[in-house]
Amino acid sequence: QVQLVESGGGLVQAGESLRLSCAASKTIFSINAMVWYRQAPGKQRRELVAGITSGGSTNYADSVKGRFTISRDNAKNTVYLQMNSLKPEDTAVYYCNAVEAPYAYWGQGTQVTVSS
Repeated sequence: QVQLVESGGGLVQAGESLRLSCAASKTIFSINAMVWYRQAPGKQRRELVAGITSGGSTNYADSVKGRFTISRDNAKNTVYLQMNSLKPEDTAVYYCNAVEAPYAYWGQGTQVTVSS
């Protein structure tokens, strides 16, 4: 199994930046993909924000393209989400997800609040 711990969330004003971290309990070299999701206030479903495969390919939701960047540091077993030009609509709990077929694992989430 993989344990994931997110950190880096907080309260910022619109236009500011945050960097989220997701630390894994094992090497992420063997993990097929690391993905960031978010769940906005009042919403029951989590939205896929960004993902990165073990091969380094990335994918982003249209709403964050050009503003967010997902990256990884295999030596530190950590995946990052750099969030720039934050908007109030980015307010959500952000969750890290590790896909290691045939399983997937979730972190506990970290709160991001963007004020106008």
